Amino acid sequence: MSIFAKIRIFLEETMEEMHKCTWPARDQLLESTLLVLIAMVVVSAFVAGIDQILSRLIKFLISF
Repeated sequence: MSIFAKIRIFLEETMEEMHKCTWPARDQLLESTLLVLIAMVVVSAFVAGIDQILSRLIKFLISF
């Protein structure tokens, strides 16, 4: 079997599996996307805050 035949079979089977999947509705997708974006902002702010605190603590300890 040639490489092109294997690729064709792979793509056909992939398309079959994609049709079996249940895809979220547009509202669900937008809600999930918004939730992920909000979580990213919250986690980023938390990490930035911890970074600032630790940075100032290390500068304070080094200044002794």
